[in-house]
Amino acid sequence: MTRQGGRVAGKIALVTGAGCVGAGWGNGRATAVRLAQEGATVIAVDRDLAPMEETLQRIRDNGDGDRVMALTCDVTDEKQVRALFDEVQRRHGRIDILVNNVGAPVPGGPTKLTTAQWHAQLDLNLGSVFLTCKHAYALMRGQGGAIVNIASTSGIRYTGAPQVGYACAKAGVIQFAKVVGVEWARDGVRINTVVPGQLHTPLVDAFLAKDQMQGDVESLLARRRARIPLPVEGDGRDTANAVLYLASDEARFVTCADIVVDGGMSARCD
Repeated sequence: MTRQGGRVAGKIALVTGAGCVGAGWGNGRATAVRLAQEGATVIAVDRDLAPMEETLQRIRDNGDGDRVMALTCDVTDEKQVRALFDEVQRRHGRIDILVNNVGAPVPGGPTKLTTAQWHAQLDLNLGSVFLTCKHAYALMRGQGGAIVNIASTSGIRYTGAPQVGYACAKAGVIQFAKVVGVEWARDGVRINTVVPGQLHTPLVDAFLAKDQMQGDVESLLARRRARIPLPVEGDGRDTANAVLYLASDEARFVTCADIVVDGGMSARCD
């Protein structure tokens, strides 16, 4: 339930990719729910309304339904992104928190990916971050704000699947925060990155098991668990808790940083 005086109480937060491909805790869904629990007014954004229905219902079930609204936007389309932030300005006059969660992998290296797939991977996973940050900055510049981008451990090491477009784009997301975060720091705009590892989100069941293990979800999960030192299975709620910290005033002196949420997987050498 919502706590009085929550960690982001009174903030206007926009979360892209707030829907989900199935039941369970995806990163965007969990982040939208967590920010609402801690007092933010949440603008949940996805390409379609249907994937956000469960997200919105979970927020309502927690008693926070009066502080959430859903908007549609293809965040790879600058015209739509511009219209999205115009609508946010019209309704709220400002934005305090932006969480960029849109992304999905396509398997394959340079000889398997088509040129069109390569460019589409960069547009979806990195170009979307560029566009939303560009237009959010116009609202944050005079007041400050917190931007949290969601990357992946695929952007910092090989994680077991050849998905070069996704990996390169997510590496770019991490570096984006370091470069742009320095530039925008003078305006009080903080940019940080959460780097999730191999969490059990609905994307695993819906797509990744098919791409990597011929649809065998349990075998894929077992392979992933074997790589993770901690004896727990992470999900989108772990990502959301890291986002909450970086979006809150507790991280007022933190920018250009990244938090890896992977149970220790990327620290292993085997």
